Amino acid sequence: MDQVCAELQIARSTFYQWRQVRKGPRCIRLPNGAIRIRRADFDAWLAALGDVA
Repeated sequence: MDQVCAELQIARSTFYQWRQVRKGPRCIRLPNGAIRIRRADFDAWLAALGDVA
């Protein structure tokens, strides 16, 4: 998730807000509680944003 926030140049809190309102990319919660985002899901989410704009 840190890589996604760095790539988008956003704060981690912003990402959590997007996630809470379901505006962010699809996330996976690991058994240890960590959150991960598959690169394919992230790229698809970015592409969908480009289609809207």
